Amino acid sequence: MSYSEYWERIYLQSEKMNSLISSYWREYSGFGAWQYWVVFALMVLPLVIVYLSVDRTRIFEIFFFGYTVHILWTYADSFLERYSYFVHTHFLLPMFPYALNMTASALPVGFLLIYQFCTNHSKSFLLYTILGSAIFAFGFATIEEWAGMAHFNKGMNQFYIFLIDIAIAYAAYFLTMFVKRMNENIKR
Repeated sequence: MSYSEYWERIYLQSEKMNSLISSYWREYSGFGAWQYWVVFALMVLPLVIVYLSVDRTRIFEIFFFGYTVHILWTYADSFLERYSYFVHTHFLLPMFPYALNMTASALPVGFLLIYQFCTNHSKSFLLYTILGSAIFAFGFATIEEWAGMAHFNKGMNQFYIFLIDIAIAYAAYFLTMFVKRMNENIKR
């Protein structure tokens, strides 16, 4: 098969998949489903919470950390969904990533608030991250699976989500510390 033939088939299959996902969303995941409103709440409520509670004196640092968590989790989730390891079956809109509510709101805000608390009160971010990761992985992911809003496949389970949470939060933390040091060195 030639290069252009591959891409022609990829585009065709992509169109079929998009149509199938849109039909599924209208029937099982749209505005009429209670799961839609849970997903919507998990998108909006964390953003309201962060708006009300963010330390505005350090807003760029804290939001840089949260943005880094968002980006890293979005990449991780893209892989997990594409290869069907961890799939969210209810989502805001078919054209968005399925776990947008988690990767763009709930997880970044949760870890952002842990980061803010630990850095404001001289607590161990690394230790609190383990606790937060356990709550997200063994609490939220388990509830999502139980409610039929997410599926684990191919041996994926909450423990792996726990490890991914920790890895992403630690990576965001160390990247934020690196950028902070660079900024401090520039100001000297």
